[in-house]
Amino acid sequence: MLVKWIRCTVVDRRGFERGQRKWAGLPGEPGFRGQGGGWSRIRPNVAHVVAFWESRPFYDSFMARSHDRLAAGQSGTYKDIQTKLFDYRFDVKTGFEPRFTDADVLRVAHCRVRDERVEHFSLMQEKVWNPAMAGSPGMVRGVFGEAPGNEFLIMSMWASAGEHGKYRTERIERLLLRAQTEADVTALAGDVVELEPSWTV
Repeated sequence: MLVKWIRCTVVDRRGFERGQRKWAGLPGEPGFRGQGGGWSRIRPNVAHVVAFWESRPFYDSFMARSHDRLAAGQSGTYKDIQTKLFDYRFDVKTGFEPRFTDADVLRVAHCRVRDERVEHFSLMQEKVWNPAMAGSPGMVRGVFGEAPGNEFLIMSMWASAGEHGKYRTERIERLLLRAQTEADVTALAGDVVELEPSWTV
């Protein structure tokens, strides 16, 4: 599975949201699995969208055929767009599926990892972070993806911002130490996203 993560700063909120609804045509695309997103709870006017495709060939075919027509509806409504593709590596919790309807909040963490620490970083995700998140009330599902150049995306869905907040305050510092994250990571950027139901495809 291929995970596409888009982040941009929106300059015309109403126009952007109108354009976002035009992506409702995606389910007819071969290989499309699901898409959702919303507004950052931390940075005003920053939008995040996450899409899932069965494989890179399906995604490339969509980009060559239909993408520009669908994207035209949002032209001029945003700036500073960043798009990244990640290969699915494993679930955070079990039974991942690209559904957004039972979650209110999406947490994204984008990490760059030192060459010699990639294996350790992935192992710590599996052995330390995943069990901690899976055991937290309100954590619905998540996915761990990898891109060339030692880049990783950890995406988790939560039933509410309150549940995610409790997990953060109770556990993060202890887990960071246990997983030796500082030794693995050269850069880490994260955000908490309020999911917009009308953006779910």
